[in-house]
Amino acid sequence: IGDVNKRKQIYEYFVAKGYHFPRIVHTSSVVSSLANLADGVQVLAGVNFPRTPPSRQPAKKLNREEADKFLSALPHRYYEENQLHAVLLAAKKDYAECLNGVEVFFPYVDNWATCDQLSPKVFRKQRHKLLERIYVWLQSAETYTVRFAVKMLMEHFLDEDFDRSYLSTVAELHSEEYYINMMIAWYFATALAKQYQAALPFLEEKQLAVWTHNKAIQKAIESRRITWNKRHICAR
Repeated sequence: IGDVNKRKQIYEYFVAKGYHFPRIVHTSSVVSSLANLADGVQVLAGVNFPRTPPSRQPAKKLNREEADKFLSALPHRYYEENQLHAVLLAAKKDYAECLNGVEVFFPYVDNWATCDQLSPKVFRKQRHKLLERIYVWLQSAETYTVRFAVKMLMEHFLDEDFDRSYLSTVAELHSEEYYINMMIAWYFATALAKQYQAALPFLEEKQLAVWTHNKAIQKAIESRRITWNKRHICAR
């Protein structure tokens, strides 16, 4: 089942009936020593990849015609193909073409990794146009479209194009979706690093949902981008 929410619903349904789901970890899987594996987790066989993500390696070998042919072949069958799709889209140099490709791809993005892999470079040069689309994406009913929108605000509008209203826009998002709330927390943790004075009141005034508020503080405290004194203030 590709939909994370459906898997979660099925899991919670059977847990409520008293069933237990063991952790299944393949003997050749690669698992961080810091990972906390919850009940029902299945970790498949894996290998240690080089520092460059594996999806970027074939992307470098495709010419323009091959890349366009691959991008038009939706839906893909495998996760790795979607990762490659995100990498190829991110490399597009024409804004309109890239934007159209991103919006065509949205319905097929069904996990946080593919969503976060999608980070078009050309968007940096067209922020004023991008902002219009971000507000549209934020109204979507699709989890990863909203997550991507918040990610774009985080990547492109916390520096020289920053406006406090963007913080309010993100704070006003209300969702039950884990991957949206995690991105909101990530956004505010990053905002504390880049726009501390503007972002801090949103935490002091508890404008975020409780879980998101706590996660944003956790990420901020764990961050090396803010001073110890600021971390202490966030933790109060």
